[in-house]
Parts: sequence; structure tokens; C-alpha cells
Amino acid sequence: MASESDLRALAAIVSEDRPDLPDGGGLPPSLLADLRDLISSDYVTFWGSEHKRHHPAWFIQQTAPDGADEEAYWQHHQDCPPTCYPERGGDLRRVIKYSDFYSARQWHNSGIYRDYYQVAGVEHRLMLFLPAPGRAPSNGTLRLAFSRGPGPDFSERDRAALTLLRPHLHQAYLDAERRHHPVPRLTPRQWELLRLLAVGHTNTQIARRLGISEGTVRTHLENIYEKLNVSSRTAAVTRAFSG
Repeated sequence: MASESDLRALAAIVSEDRPDLPDGGGLPPSLLADLRDLISSDYVTFWGSEHKRHHPAWFIQQTAPDGADEEAYWQHHQDCPPTCYPERGGDLRRVIKYSDFYSARQWHNSGIYRDYYQVAGVEHRLMLFLPAPGRAPSNGTLRLAFSRGPGPDFSERDRAALTLLRPHLHQAYLDAERRHHPVPRLTPRQWELLRLLAVGHTNTQIARRLGISEGTVRTHLENIYEKLNVSSRTAAVTRAFSG
């Protein structure tokens, strides 16, 4: 159960105005630093993972310590239950510890530990998953991982704190993305069409509602996709209305 001091720390993290923006995407660096202190860790990593590629990170913050072989990580990724948890249909709302999946002996005998984590000096890991805007969970997720060396594992208090912070961290990511990539100016007609998309209307239904042809609807969509730099209806709606 979270103590009063824990709750105060959580409130401070989610209420602080953070003007700093990450280079290339992610969370404000000051937020990652506060999280590292809250969930006592040697380092924190936040990245976007595309599940269908060999090197699936479309951005990454705070890489592993010098000496860790990234190739070794990806070589064993699919064989490690916690690293491929979202791809295997795991509940994205669950905050996981690697010790949920391995005994100490199993962990030390695993290929990913011997070839990657042991070299990186990591004994314990705690991980949180977030949906990636515009992507189905089967195609990509956001991942926040806390790493520790030898010593005590992460506690249930750590897990509970991250569970409480999860929706706020997702909003912090959306806010940072919106500041990085402001929504381009759209015409009133394009906004009207997007609102109909957002409530699930098909092209045929949109054409009838707006009194235009389906071909014109498709042309509007193509123009919207180009302005928003997206390639699907879901991504367009997410991009336009994430704020």
C-alpha cells in the first residue's frame, strides 16, 4: 500500500510543468530523472518498439551502459517472455518484473542474461507498457523499463507506484508528441470529415452525411493523411485529437 510520502511524490511527478522536450521523441528527460529516483534504479529506458522488425525501436531514451551488445539483446528478444510480453498477447495494463517469469536460476541460465544483461550489469528489471498512438498493440508499443544491478529486486510498492502513474505517463508522452509535432492547419471540411471518422463512419456514410461523392471523401482523406504525415484512418484520428 502506498504511504503518504509515496502519494506526495507521485502527485509532484504528475503535476510538475515540464518544458524540456526529448530529442527524437519520448518523455521529458526531467520526468525520467524523477522516475529513476522514485523507483530507485541504476538507469531508466523508454522506447517505442515495433514488433515485426529485427531492430524495432523507432526511438529510444537512455541506452544501456557501455559494453552491452545490442545485437545480443535482439538475438534473444523473442525467446525472453518479458521482452516480448506485448507480442505474446500480454495485458498492457500490467506492470511486470522479470522475476514474474524466471526463478533466479532460470534467469542466470537464460541466453539474454548471459549475453546481454550480465554484461550490462543488470540483475533486476521492472517494465511498464503503453499503447503507441496510431498503432495497434500487435504492431508496436511504448515501453518504460527500470534496471538494477545486484541486490534487492523491485518491490510491490514500486509496481503499485508505476500502476498509479501509468495513465499520467501516457498523457505526458502525448503532450510531448503534440509539442514536437503540432497538428498542421486543416480546413473546416477536413475537420468535419475527421470528426465523422472518429465516431466510426465509413466512406459511404461520410459521403451521404456531407453530400459529396465517395471519390471526394477519398481525396479529402489522402490530403488529410499527407498533412498529418500518417497512413491510416486510426492514425489520422489519433494524431488530430490526441490533445
